[in-house]
Amino acid sequence: MRTRAITGFFFVIIMLGSVLLGHYVFGIFYLLLSAFCLWEFYGLIKKAGISPNLASGLFNGVFIYALFALVTYAGGSEYKLLVMLPVTLSAIFIQELFKKSDAPFTSIAYTYLGLIFTIIPFTFFHALAYVKGTFDFHFPLAFLLMLWANDTGAYLVGVKFGKTKLFERHSPKKTWEGFVGGAVITGIVAYIISIYFTDLNLQHWICVGVLISCFGTTGDLVESMFKRSIDVKDSGGILPGHGGLLDRFDGFLMAAPIVYAYLYFITNA
Repeated sequence: MRTRAITGFFFVIIMLGSVLLGHYVFGIFYLLLSAFCLWEFYGLIKKAGISPNLASGLFNGVFIYALFALVTYAGGSEYKLLVMLPVTLSAIFIQELFKKSDAPFTSIAYTYLGLIFTIIPFTFFHALAYVKGTFDFHFPLAFLLMLWANDTGAYLVGVKFGKTKLFERHSPKKTWEGFVGGAVITGIVAYIISIYFTDLNLQHWICVGVLISCFGTTGDLVESMFKRSIDVKDSGGILPGHGGLLDRFDGFLMAAPIVYAYLYFITNA
């Protein structure tokens, strides 16, 4: 528990710094983080006896993130660079032609899945800072605070009061009581955020909190389902006491695109 607490403390400090230190640090940090998550994903797939196209997968992951970041920064004709994606993505198929594999399309499928499961969510999270056109740390910081509130609340309430299993087949320890507790604490944090960040009114901040609670929990369950399907307990050991990066960002991976879609809709309606 002490190791977990120390790791968690430094993890939070680094994450807060990544958001508050400006748009260059923000963009580069999450580029590296998304690439490491993708690398971890491919490492887990290898343990299951599948050989994803590591080189072309990582290249496309970095390229997709950087390309959409550039479009977000500039907001002009740079979107025309998106036509390069079919070219770079085809490298995944081409690389498989030169490998000796009994199931080439399994490798191709998991290579693409890695991009969808890790890179795309980080791309949307990065875009949260530019919903209003220019860099603003309010939305990504609020997202992180509510996501942590949901995880912490669900854990504490679940340990103390949890009895009714939420989705035992994929995550035996999660309970409905924990889910409700996490949602309530997230709502409280959303209220506090609305006092200091007036970008949205209280109603919309509460809606963002509800989305984070629901889809953050769903992302956690999906990641548990993934680990069970390949028979591993933790996604890695890079964070002592916490497991791997995917274990720390499981809720993030589904919630970020949903929250971005919601914020984009209400700010551009």
